[in-house]
Amino acid sequence: MSSVAVLTQESFAEHRSGLVPQQIKATLNSEEESDPPTYKDAFPPLPEKAACLESAQEPAGAWSNKIRPIKASVITQVFHVPLEERKYKDMNQFGEGEQAKICLEIMQRTGAHLELSLAKDQGLSIMVSGKLDAVMKARKDIVARLQTQASATVAIPKEHHRFVIGKNGEKLQDLELKTATKIQIPRPDDPSNQIKITGTKEGIEKARHEVLLISAEQDKRAVERLEVEKAFHPFIAGPYNRLVGEIMQETGTRINIPPPSVNRTEIVFTGEKEQLAQAVARIKKIYEEKKKKTTTIAVEVKKSQHKYVIGPKGNSLQEILERTGVSVEIPPSDSASETVILRGEPEKLGQALTEVYAKANSFTVSSVSAPSWLHRFIIGKKGQNLAKITQQMPKVHIEFTEGEDKITLEGPTEDVGVAQEQIESMVKDLVHRMDYVEISIDHRFHRHLIGKSGANINRIKDQYKVSVRIPPDSEKSSLIRIEGDPQGVQQAKRELLELASRMENERTKDLIIEQRFHRTIIGQKGERIREIRDKFPEVIINFPDPAQKSDIVQLRGPKNEVEKCTKYMQKMVADLVENSYSISVPIFKQFHKNIIGKGGANIKKIREESNTKIDLPAENSDSETIVITGKRANCEAARSRILSIQKDLANLAEVEVCIPARLHTSLIGTKGRLIRAIMEECGGVHIHFPVEGSGSDTVVIRGPSSDVEKARKQLLHLAEEKQTKSFTVDIRAKPEYHKFLIGKGGGKIRKVRDSTGARIIFPAAEDKDQDLITIIGKEDAVREAQRELEALIQNLDNVVEDSMLVDPKHHRHFVIRRGQVLREIAEEYGGVMVSFPRSGTQSDKVTLKGAKDCVEAAKKRIQEIIEDLEAQVTVECAIPQKFHRSVMGPKGSRIQQITRDHNVQIKFPDREENPVHSAEPAIQENGDEAGEGREAEPGSPRRCDIITISGRKEKCEAAREALEALVPVTIEVEVPFDLHRYIIGQKGSGIRKMMDEFEVNIHVPAPELQSDVIAITGLTANLDRAKAGLLERVRELQAEQEDRALRSFRLSVTVDPKYHPKIIGRKGAVITQIRLEHDVNIQFPDKDEGSQPQDQITITGYEKNTEAARDAILKIVGELEQMVSEDVPLDHRVHARIIGARGKAIRKVMDEFKVDIRFPQTGAPDPNCVTVTGLPENVEEAIDHILNLEEEYLADVVDSEALQGYLRPPVHEEAKGPSKGFVVRDAPWTASSSSEKAPDMSSSEEFPSFGAQVAPKTLPWGPKR
Repeated sequence: MSSVAVLTQESFAEHRSGLVPQQIKATLNSEEESDPPTYKDAFPPLPEKAACLESAQEPAGAWSNKIRPIKASVITQVFHVPLEERKYKDMNQFGEGEQAKICLEIMQRTGAHLELSLAKDQGLSIMVSGKLDAVMKARKDIVARLQTQASATVAIPKEHHRFVIGKNGEKLQDLELKTATKIQIPRPDDPSNQIKITGTKEGIEKARHEVLLISAEQDKRAVERLEVEKAFHPFIAGPYNRLVGEIMQETGTRINIPPPSVNRTEIVFTGEKEQLAQAVARIKKIYEEKKKKTTTIAVEVKKSQHKYVIGPKGNSLQEILERTGVSVEIPPSDSASETVILRGEPEKLGQALTEVYAKANSFTVSSVSAPSWLHRFIIGKKGQNLAKITQQMPKVHIEFTEGEDKITLEGPTEDVGVAQEQIESMVKDLVHRMDYVEISIDHRFHRHLIGKSGANINRIKDQYKVSVRIPPDSEKSSLIRIEGDPQGVQQAKRELLELASRMENERTKDLIIEQRFHRTIIGQKGERIREIRDKFPEVIINFPDPAQKSDIVQLRGPKNEVEKCTKYMQKMVADLVENSYSISVPIFKQFHKNIIGKGGANIKKIREESNTKIDLPAENSDSETIVITGKRANCEAARSRILSIQKDLANLAEVEVCIPARLHTSLIGTKGRLIRAIMEECGGVHIHFPVEGSGSDTVVIRGPSSDVEKARKQLLHLAEEKQTKSFTVDIRAKPEYHKFLIGKGGGKIRKVRDSTGARIIFPAAEDKDQDLITIIGKEDAVREAQRELEALIQNLDNVVEDSMLVDPKHHRHFVIRRGQVLREIAEEYGGVMVSFPRSGTQSDKVTLKGAKDCVEAAKKRIQEIIEDLEAQVTVECAIPQKFHRSVMGPKGSRIQQITRDHNVQIKFPDREENPVHSAEPAIQENGDEAGEGREAEPGSPRRCDIITISGRKEKCEAAREALEALVPVTIEVEVPFDLHRYIIGQKGSGIRKMMDEFEVNIHVPAPELQSDVIAITGLTANLDRAKAGLLERVRELQAEQEDRALRSFRLSVTVDPKYHPKIIGRKGAVITQIRLEHDVNIQFPDKDEGSQPQDQITITGYEKNTEAARDAILKIVGELEQMVSEDVPLDHRVHARIIGARGKAIRKVMDEFKVDIRFPQTGAPDPNCVTVTGLPENVEEAIDHILNLEEEYLADVVDSEALQGYLRPPVHEEAKGPSKGFVVRDAPWTASSSSEKAPDMSSSEEFPSFGAQVAPKTLPWGPKR
């Protein structure tokens, strides 16, 4: 008998239902008769976790052996672009602008992933990840588009160009990828031998080196051509080219014998000169021998049999040559001759002739008649049928000619006969059981017949077991051919014609819908377009690919349905257009929260009532503009509502100013800079210009009254100024003239501006029209400037050619560094062309071509340069080698600056690897000069210390002084040793900051030296500042040390440990307040430390502050000593009500009366005893308050118990047995006892009320959580 658990509503439910005892008994009996379900049946358990894990692990084990690691095919390379070679150097726009666009384009084009970062030296580091070929392509693009490009030319002999290009241009492509350059090689018909290389400086050097290396390799090789009669070439090559191969291997020479099809007699030898001579001698010997010994015979062989004599790839001819040593000459295929010539030694010719006839007669040709449409069935799927024949007879060649009703067989006579029989039987069978039909269907419908991915046509083929041949679109043919089983052919024909007739009734219509609406019409996850398709199921709607940027939406289906769908979609688009009107409203930032309203109430109401979408800028954004989108009328209404809120909140004024529309753009300024400046200057007023093209002249100013008036005056003044000075004239001049017109340092153009008062604007580098020069100002000033500029341009258009004499020794100065000096002259003097004579010629004539003024100015400049060169001297400056790097500066920047400032050339000596001089004196040999071989004088500078400066004497002297000023000097500063670690700072941050700030090197001695001396090395100009900075830091540290000593004053105060928790306060609140208020540290004794006095509190800080903190602690202790504790009896049944949810109620009482109230713990001897602690008067008041609460709450408890007593059933009814509710067997709570008693619902322990304290009860299914 299993134990039964009973859950019941008790007798109160019985009273309400009006059941009498007899009815209850009957009900019980009927329930007992039906067997109650078990607990597990009623409440099935969840699956075990372990079981899940075991089952989950099984497949993992099964797969684990099969998984193999796959090597990554992705590589990562880092490229560095130095600052001086960066094309885009705008530091403010890193990660945006043109540079970022280019990187995105490169990523899309190559498939590589790019990451950009700026190095400390402002160079650009680019990390490229991807597959090898993608990385190499990306690198080439990076160099071409992000790095400044230079170009250079390298001259190598014309015949070496093909070796640079390589086979199919592969070598050139590899070279370009490897060096990231563009290499241009002149065309074969171009006589130039100059190869042009474009790229970065480093890439150009690499590419130039590689090209010269290829040329040098070719220079070592010789080429020789030998004339040998064509007939003797087979003897020189030998059977299967073995003889010539042996000679090539032995001599290392490349021998090129023209193939039989090429009618050339010369044999070309390439290789090292000595080996080449050996190879030529050997071949000449073979040729002479064969010429003496061989003779020829001519025989007639049918033209059709020539190919059998030749054999596949000429193998038969080689075979005859190998066996007999006889060469067989076959006439060309385009010749009608049937004469075959045999050439060889007389005794071998007979054997060779026999073999020729044997080869000629070994093959036969036959044909089988078969309709051309059956050919593919004979061949079979993927050539299966034909493969059976060819596998049996591999030497038989079967040829099918398209459009001809025959099959040609070729091969050994016996095999051809067998194959012919098999094919004839196949043809006979196919003719008997196959049929075909051709139908005509307009080619426009062909792709619809085929269906998406061939769905329609494949279904017809599979269903009727036929083959359907539809011509490709390019043929524009309407003929469709169906082949297969006769019955299937007819059924397929009928279905295709039905489909075609249905399509003829269909219509295709193109609907123009702006692309921006396509996504809206399609809807999220295609919901809206699905609705349209469900509404018009017979219409196919095709949207263009987003990448095509097309507005055409194609509809196809029955004519009437397409028309209905078109109207429906046009209405939808009209609604979208109407609802997409947008308006921007500038609202002062401080009023945005008022427009939003509490919890977004205001903005929500405006949105709902106006039926618009309102977007506010982000809270952290500087924007003040609110964007309203919807129908125009609704947008205007929403705008008025928002502006009225702003107007109500602030004393705002609105003024309309009339300014001609043509001046609006100039008043707004580039990217709105001008108008923004006025708005900011006038207290942030809003100035609203009408929409461009509206023709309105009204400008609205909105804001505080005083600011609006100020803005109005400024705007009108600016408009008046623009109107008087806004006369504009455009003139055109070639871009190369612009620099000449501007003049050196802008001198010429400044002169025109000063004399006329007009403003002259030249085009910027990014402007499309580079010829356009704009003159702005008053009309008379503009006309005057126009006349002056046009006169200058006219002179520049007058091209002349002149010459001057320049000593050849100076030519190199003008053409070195890829002609940099000449380029600078051309840029500065209106693109004048300066031509120096070619190197190697001793001519001193230099030609200049360009505008007359430009030519004269260029001549004058060249003369000045020559005078500088003539007056050039060389000055030596001795600076120890160890300082050279410091003098040069980062990337040679300092030396470059001196070179530019003083117009000199500076050359540093080669670095001496081992500067230690030999101890032994050099021995003077016979013939040595007296000074040679000796060591330098002890006082004289070493060669590696001497820097050479070239230029005009006075400039060289100035440059030398500048160099000497760059030599670092070391000074020593006394700093107390104990401060060194603070000067160095955490991880050296402090000393690094000083070195960066003062541009010096600061050397702090090692700690073990205990030295007070710090060495500062740097430029003299920086040393004083650095020393002052270091001493200032020392003073700061010393002041901090003194302050630290003052702050470390300690004071102890004795406080009874029982008061410590009260001084600390709840979560340390009280003690934290004292610490912060008095800026001290307060340390309480450690309870675990037995040796430490438990009543001592230590206070650390300034002496004055520690005393104040001590007084604050003693004040708290004084208050605590005045406090009393009283026990008050309080019925335990009301404790939970007094404490309240999470102790809120009791905390409120304690805060109100400034007391501490402690309730007894569970299991305490006296559950009613409550302790109240505080000042006597506060304790009394608190006890009165909680006793009043007890009285109030106790009345509720008594009422509740009386109700519970009423709810319990009478004793006599209990005897009869309670009413059974839902009954289950084998319940967990009945496992320990066999009684059927249900849980007591009236018990507060088994069914506790919320907020009441209940003794914990152990449950069978685990502890309470």
